[in-house]
Amino acid sequence: MDVTFAPLTDKDEEELVKFLTTNRFPFHQITAPSEELVRRLLLEGRFESDGVRTFWVFGSNQRLGLVILEDLAEECAVFDLRLIEEHRGEGKGVPVVKALTAEAFTQYPHLRRLGGKMREDNIAMRKTLLRSGFVKEAHIREGWPLPGGNRIAAVTYSRLRSDWEAGTVTGFVWEEIAAGTG
Repeated sequence: MDVTFAPLTDKDEEELVKFLTTNRFPFHQITAPSEELVRRLLLEGRFESDGVRTFWVFGSNQRLGLVILEDLAEECAVFDLRLIEEHRGEGKGVPVVKALTAEAFTQYPHLRRLGGKMREDNIAMRKTLLRSGFVKEAHIREGWPLPGGNRIAAVTYSRLRSDWEAGTVTGFVWEEIAAGTG
């Protein structure tokens, strides 16, 4: 599948509001954003500001979703990928994430890493990231608040530019020191 990205423009405001209010995002902190919230976030620069760029994601000649790249002024950018509900579960996540990685490292040559943070129960996205060459780097217990006050773990994955360039995946040993005394 050929994946392309089109930058969000000022003309896309209504389309962005429609996209975010007509799709549910069960693994995001705000699962069903209201029109009022989306319009406020637009004004606050959530989608376009210093270090933040938003792109429509296209594949197979149709819109698949939206991706927000954040922290673009830093060496490690993070992304927020939101696919249209009807395209979830179709195996499109891996080609989208691989194309996104290439796009980020090509368009932003100062980036050393590209990362994503999600709820631990977002198994589909976690598998997508692993299949796309990302490595789990953090498992933060009770790091993701849920409605009602409960919390679950937040999990962070990233892809190194050096791994992307070499076509490799380098991991690390999680427990490299013993917990004993001394």
